[in-house]
Amino acid sequence: MSGEVTDMSGDQTASSAGHKGSVTKAVIPVAGLGTRFLPATKATPKEMLPVVDKPAIQYVVEEATGAGLNDVLLVTGRNKDAIENHFDRAWELEAALEKKGDQQRLQRVQKSQVLGDIHYVRQGDPRGLGHAVLCGAAHVGNEPFAVLLGDDLIDPRDPLLPTMLDVQRRHGGSVVALIEVDPAQINLYGCAAVEPDEGDVVRVTDLVEKPDPDSAPSNLAIIGRYVLHPAVFDVLRETPPGRGGEIQLTDALKTLIDEPADDGGGVRAVVFRGRRYDTGDRLDYLRTIVSLASERDDLGPDFRAFLREFVATMPPEAGPGDAS
Repeated sequence: MSGEVTDMSGDQTASSAGHKGSVTKAVIPVAGLGTRFLPATKATPKEMLPVVDKPAIQYVVEEATGAGLNDVLLVTGRNKDAIENHFDRAWELEAALEKKGDQQRLQRVQKSQVLGDIHYVRQGDPRGLGHAVLCGAAHVGNEPFAVLLGDDLIDPRDPLLPTMLDVQRRHGGSVVALIEVDPAQINLYGCAAVEPDEGDVVRVTDLVEKPDPDSAPSNLAIIGRYVLHPAVFDVLRETPPGRGGEIQLTDALKTLIDEPADDGGGVRAVVFRGRRYDTGDRLDYLRTIVSLASERDDLGPDFRAFLREFVATMPPEAGPGDAS
């Protein structure tokens, strides 16, 4: 017996054991302080920093809704009102654009407010990613859900989330996303020990949060995409603060690895080999903007020409700049 229940119409309903079914909800934590980007983030949420001409958070919400997750919960904190405003109507701005007949900009402004059904909950205390996910428990309920972190942008030409959703649908349990990194940099990430399963889908046998490179089980780093079984909520409630005094999602997933499948256990991973952009670091943020702007049809040709000329005329040593 598979544990799945079939109703009289022949349709399969999600089992209480594996929760293999259609995922419809996404949780996106956005309560971080953005200290790496101070002073820019003193009054502006880091998620609202522009990546070319859209705030970073819009890319993430578009990814979720593009994968069919139209019920989106943003886990916010203090001073994050700009995020809510961005996904709300802007009547005065829309009226001004409509009066000018600027339909192109009007459509771009309106897009953010029709992406999906967007909800908000306050995290309150900054107690880590695991706690932020736990804040979504009441909204998510007893069904699998996705978690997307705003620092990672996934190129829509290399879809990752649909693959993860399919793996969870077929196997149940939880699914994480992994990338290969320089072994010397693995201490910056959560790290997974794995065994083969099917192609780029692997079974996770252990998870370590920011290990020492000399003792890391692999060079496979966790990035900010998860599809989680709702059993993670009960585990998070019992997970003590870990590294940095925060409740770590990695610790909760480590517990689920060895739990029985009937209790929501088992963790698989998709090893992602596509294009990913990191907006959580200043240098990577600049690289992201340059990469995306260079490929735009409207901006790319002129921008690439500028870059070639700019690089060709740069002196061997740039000036000291403003590092303060």
